Amino acid sequence: MQWAHFEKGFPWDEEACGAAAEGGHLALLKWLHEKGCPWDAMTCARAARGGHLECLKYAHDKGCPWDPRTCSDAAGGGYLDVLKYAHENGCPWNGDTCANAAVGGLLDVVKYAHENHCPWDERTCHDAADHGHLDVLKYAHEHGCPWDEFICSAAAAKGFVQCLKYAHENGCPWDSWTCTRAATSSIEILVYARDNGCPWDEDTCSYAAGGGHLDVLKYAHENGCPWNEDTCSGAAAGGQLDVLKYARENDCPWNEDTCANAALGGLLDVVKYAHENHCPWDERTCECAASNGHLDVLKFAHENGCPWDSSTCSDAARFGHLDVLKYAHENGCPWNVDTCNEAAQHGHLECLQYARENGCPSSRSVDELEDEFD
Repeated sequence: MQWAHFEKGFPWDEEACGAAAEGGHLALLKWLHEKGCPWDAMTCARAARGGHLECLKYAHDKGCPWDPRTCSDAAGGGYLDVLKYAHENGCPWNGDTCANAAVGGLLDVVKYAHENHCPWDERTCHDAADHGHLDVLKYAHEHGCPWDEFICSAAAAKGFVQCLKYAHENGCPWDSWTCTRAATSSIEILVYARDNGCPWDEDTCSYAAGGGHLDVLKYAHENGCPWNEDTCSGAAAGGQLDVLKYARENDCPWNEDTCANAALGGLLDVVKYAHENHCPWDERTCECAASNGHLDVLKFAHENGCPWDSSTCSDAARFGHLDVLKYAHENGCPWNVDTCNEAAQHGHLECLQYARENGCPSSRSVDELEDEFD
């Protein structure tokens, strides 16, 4: 580094000190500082992040600034000795310290911070629940840490039933989002929530469908959970044909989003099922197929009467799908200046050349660009 800086004139900045501190390279940090390399509050924060107490001590003793990130980074890494040093020497802290410790389930760090009057907020409980750290959640709640309905939904989303039970049984509020998130993780949690009066809505079914959780969807529907078109479109987007079939066989409504979502993912079997069972579609089915290069889906849709418009060609050009663009044009799909503009803007020269050679209109700027390549 000395050679690079002094012989070659390479610049150095605060990043050099920060990297040395985070890596625990005390000798290098000293050398950098003595040679005039600048540092800032991130030097201390990165020393704390790496758990390098001696680097932090050196930086602080030499006047390096620090801010709450030093404490929060020490807490997140579980470096209690570093956190103690920083706090005892006047480093400020905020709610990030407890929240970061809660993420890692670092109860000793949370205790130290709280007992020394570190502020906390709902994030401490949320992050404990979100990572399944029941002991941290209990401690925080029992010592007055605030919580809200997102604690329950966080536990539900990750399948941490014990955290959810503790929160609910100790008065933590919940709402329909708890059931919605449970629908993506565990039928056990959804059943618990419903048995204990948690509300649900159409999102519960749509999230279950999108994730392919047929058992959850069946439970929800059979127990009176409402659903709407999002259930079918969610199932289609995820390629969950068995879920889509169940929903339709039980009179779940659908709309054009179902075919469009399936087309976007290139899910020909889903598009076929939907169309053959009279699901409506619109121009978005062809547009979505074209944008992701799913020629087989585009062919099926067009051959079976699905409408298309100029967006099919422009989307094919935008993403460089020349085979799709050719098929669409050769089968009568309209195009306009957007086709050439999209091809040019995104660097798809073959699409641009094909479009221009086949009479697609273009703007003056595109014509000038094409002339440069000729």
